[in-house]
Amino acid sequence: MLVTGSLLILAPFMIPLVWGIIIAVALWPVHIKVTGLVGNKKNLSATLITILAVLILVIPSLMLMGSIIQGSQFLIENFEAGTLTFPGPTDDVKAWPLIGEPLYHFWDLASHNLKAFINEYSEQIKGVGSWLLETITGLGLTILQFLISIIIAGVFLAKTELGQQAADRIAKKLVGKQSEEFVKLTTGTIRSVVQGVIGIAAIQAVASTILLLIGGIPFAGLWALLILVLAIMQLPPLLILGPIVVYAFTIMGTTGAIVFSIFAILISISDSLLKPIFLGRGVEIPMLVILLGAIGGMLVAGILGLFIGAVILALSYKLTMAWLNSEEAD
Repeated sequence: MLVTGSLLILAPFMIPLVWGIIIAVALWPVHIKVTGLVGNKKNLSATLITILAVLILVIPSLMLMGSIIQGSQFLIENFEAGTLTFPGPTDDVKAWPLIGEPLYHFWDLASHNLKAFINEYSEQIKGVGSWLLETITGLGLTILQFLISIIIAGVFLAKTELGQQAADRIAKKLVGKQSEEFVKLTTGTIRSVVQGVIGIAAIQAVASTILLLIGGIPFAGLWALLILVLAIMQLPPLLILGPIVVYAFTIMGTTGAIVFSIFAILISISDSLLKPIFLGRGVEIPMLVILLGAIGGMLVAGILGLFIGAVILALSYKLTMAWLNSEEAD
């Protein structure tokens, strides 16, 4: 009853708490280096890391929200003034397999008769608008949860000895003499997933944002957020960047569009180059485990669950396999 009651009481804080622990474990090597640079003052190191992490979160978040608001205002103002136009599709679009004809009709109608387009697809537009409103609202809540998690992580970093002792004692109760090995596997798995999956996805999202802003693509922040989600799920960012490349050829010159396309492809395939660098001697996690963890986590806890789900399922997989292998060895 006490365990159940405690879990119910902590349930509203569980997601930020778990993410805070994950951040603390992932940043612990950085914390050790910074501690040495500031004269072995652990509290100062934890404070500096927390402030830097907050800035890293807040600045892109403000850029994302600003991009969405600015893009929405642009659409509304130009629509009310009757000056909102879209570049029309080329005839080559018709030749695309499966989606060519319907996409050409959809695109051509939007570019030549926007009011007729809105009347014909009013229900779909309302659905997309409702989804966007819910997404923006949920995004604000997610940013708040991130901030809380970062502060929690800072507290854990300042109290690393207590955390290490607690982890060791719990592991000894659960797995006995193999506790040290399991604790090392736990920390190694968390850092591997955070650096090799989430870290690379963040790099691809930031690079995509820069590319989209330079290219003058509307809603750059929103597309970057979708790219971040896909990259964590181990899906290629080209699923988002591909259609944008097609759009780029309609608003840019040929040379500019080709350069844009090359960088979009490089960003999409960059994970294969970055993983050996970021993972290093990290643990191997099957792609399916990361995919299921990310999708399941997002369904359970929104965008924040996308990050937590991938780490938790990967950790569960590695610990289960280690436990099964230890039983076979015995």
